[in-house]
Amino acid sequence: MNAYAVIPLLGVFGATGVADDVPAALQRTDVLIAAGVLFLCEAVADKIPYVDTAWDSVHTVVRPVSGAVVTALLAGQSGSLPELAAGAVGGSTALVSHLVKAGTRMAVNTSPEPFSNTVVSVAEDLGVAAIVTFAVFNPVAAAAVAAALLALGVTVIVLLAGRIRRFRRRRAGRREERHPAARGGAAGPAG
Repeated sequence: MNAYAVIPLLGVFGATGVADDVPAALQRTDVLIAAGVLFLCEAVADKIPYVDTAWDSVHTVVRPVSGAVVTALLAGQSGSLPELAAGAVGGSTALVSHLVKAGTRMAVNTSPEPFSNTVVSVAEDLGVAAIVTFAVFNPVAAAAVAAALLALGVTVIVLLAGRIRRFRRRRAGRREERHPAARGGAAGPAG
């Protein structure tokens, strides 16, 4: 959901000795600074309706790639088949997570009040921080929680998509009932 939060968190955990398994590439100062600056950019963009959607569309490529790279780095650096598979799973999971986030944001943007984007954004950031921190201390349980949250997110998006389609069909039907000439079947007066 937020690669720019995951990378600095893991890097700081590794650099401070909280986690021993964090690759050195994620602990580099330049990587931490770049990810931190990008996290701040995302933190602002996520709170502005429609700017967050534009940000998410750019990150349709960035999030899965960063998920694959971070997972491959965490799996090891020998380039073995299991490590490559881990990278593929990480990238695929990041893509699904991104689609859930982008879909949720599109739904939130339909809300007329301005605060829902901020609430959802802060909840996402806190959730990412909690899962990453939990994963450092208990990776198997964190993976189970993350998988459950991902499944829940996909379910919510599927339900929302169905409701949105039904709403649009009903609205189009009402419009046709009020304006039968819009269908093209009614002719104007002759003459």
